[in-house]
Amino acid sequence: MRSSGAAPSHWLRRLLLALLDRFPRLAFNLYPPYLGTGIQVREVAPGGRRVRVEMPLRFYNLNYFGTHFGGSLYAMCDPFFVWMANKNLGPGYRVLDKGGSIRFRRPGCGRVHVDFHLTEDQLAAMRAAADRDGKADVPLAVEIVDAAGETVARVEKLLQVRRSDLVEPRPPGAPAPGACRADRR
Repeated sequence: MRSSGAAPSHWLRRLLLALLDRFPRLAFNLYPPYLGTGIQVREVAPGGRRVRVEMPLRFYNLNYFGTHFGGSLYAMCDPFFVWMANKNLGPGYRVLDKGGSIRFRRPGCGRVHVDFHLTEDQLAAMRAAADRDGKADVPLAVEIVDAAGETVARVEKLLQVRRSDLVEPRPPGAPAPGACRADRR
């Protein structure tokens, strides 16, 4: 019998968020969708402005043609720009993932990797645009590369950066409006 009314998924989420703050590489590598696809975060630079992600080709992440499944290729790029921007912009800003797309260039075979970078100039431009307009849509792109250095796919992400003082506060632990809750019955 549990002593609190919180669902187990709530505690798991809180644990992963605490790990993400102190041990981001470990937290990302324990994330169940990444465990299931073989996605591995190999490096998170101090300060969180550079991340390297890799994925080997395995029987559980290949498609009908024997190459990397496109959904797994996109998944290896999904959260990192949002996490990096949230971590580096500071408490005065909130960053959301507004959209994304992937363009495949060639079949992905073997180990593929992607390197994410956010420069101080990019962060300063995000702050300036959000300060000027209250919110800003920021396009960013990365390339997924194979072991030979050939581009397998290009992923484009669209982030929305908002000033925190313009975001309506919600009670601690409450989901965002319209958010899904895994523990609803």
